[in-house]
Amino acid sequence: MKHTLSVLVEDQSGALSRISGLFARRGFNIESLAVGPAESPGISRLTMVVEGDDLTLQQMSKQLDKLINVLNVIDLSKFPAVERELMLLKVAAKNEQRSSILDLVQVFRAKVVDVSDDALTLEVVGDPGKLVALEKLLKPYGILEIARTGKVALERASGVNTEMLKSSSNLNNLPA
Repeated sequence: MKHTLSVLVEDQSGALSRISGLFARRGFNIESLAVGPAESPGISRLTMVVEGDDLTLQQMSKQLDKLINVLNVIDLSKFPAVERELMLLKVAAKNEQRSSILDLVQVFRAKVVDVSDDALTLEVVGDPGKLVALEKLLKPYGILEIARTGKVALERASGVNTEMLKSSSNLNNLPA
């Protein structure tokens, strides 16, 4: 199972190295990592996606908590959370294909951020599933380059689990 960890750390040199080293020594691959300033000066938030069972991740969280600069570790996979990712995608776009590509851009609420004679560069923000879906639809046109930020996430203050709402509304739409 994939887990999204939110880790608050003191903004000190070497903190990221110690955290990634802990995962590397245990043979864990960090699938996604985003780091940036948190709500308080001198504090950074790391959002990482790792794969493993609940017991193993619980043990890793405890070991993370023991590191000097780590202030707090939360496994957001256990709580309702808002998750977003940014993707820049450069797609081949010949004149005869542009209108169909631009139709997809509108559906996915993406933005065209650069245009050339033979390519469009798009910016799209959303949950990781949305990004994968757009990438899949644009693949036949010819994807030239992709850059993704990795997932950032925060626990929902409302406590509302939108994933549960999506699945229950899908059940309501099934034919009788």
